Amino acid sequence: MSKPIIGVMPLWDDEKNSLWMLPGYFEGLTQTGGIPIMLPLTNDETELDQLMEMCNGFLFTGGHDVSPDLYGEVPLKDMVSSCRKRDEMESYILKKAIEADKPVLGICRGIQFINAALGGTLYQDIPTQYETDTEHHQKPPYDIPAHKVNIIKDSPLYKCISAEQIEVNSYHHQAVKDVAPELKVMAVSEDGLVEALYMPEQRFLWAVQWHPEFSYKTDVNSRKIFQVFIETANSIE
Repeated sequence: MSKPIIGVMPLWDDEKNSLWMLPGYFEGLTQTGGIPIMLPLTNDETELDQLMEMCNGFLFTGGHDVSPDLYGEVPLKDMVSSCRKRDEMESYILKKAIEADKPVLGICRGIQFINAALGGTLYQDIPTQYETDTEHHQKPPYDIPAHKVNIIKDSPLYKCISAEQIEVNSYHHQAVKDVAPELKVMAVSEDGLVEALYMPEQRFLWAVQWHPEFSYKTDVNSRKIFQVFIETANSIE
């Protein structure tokens, strides 16, 4: 049986004017049976349509802040660093993936972007806009837990992990604020921030705020998330 091809959203380095990639995204997908490919950074719809046809699923990675323009807000001064081309590209891919019912997994920026693109809003900067003592921006190493999350018992994530509470790593300064109408919450952190979302109408559209690409080597729950994503993508003809 052939392995599913997963289109991975590219990371962009403003200083080096260069694309780049964290190996954990690729390794987590590879070890659970997928073939990851990093997509080019483009908003050419003809090229993106061809990539849509080629890929069985899509991973929305971390990286730049989601532009507040996407959810109708003015950026907080000196708090937001976004990549407009990436927002445009991912908006198109997300729309097409939903139309085709192809599996989507969002990680960190991924959950924020998916929520904003589907009509939700974000906290642009947690320290500025949300009072909390929970550690959401941990220092290295990034593969150790930073806080606990509570999993909604009737959610797909609970069925995958079979636990009502798990420990996760955490490295973000933006977060989901108002949940998009088409999405439902799967997990929340100790301080009430949304930590996981899904779209009930889709075969597989999950997004998590933590970082399984850092913790998959030591954390079985991180591997389970990659595994169910790959298994679903493998069912796409």
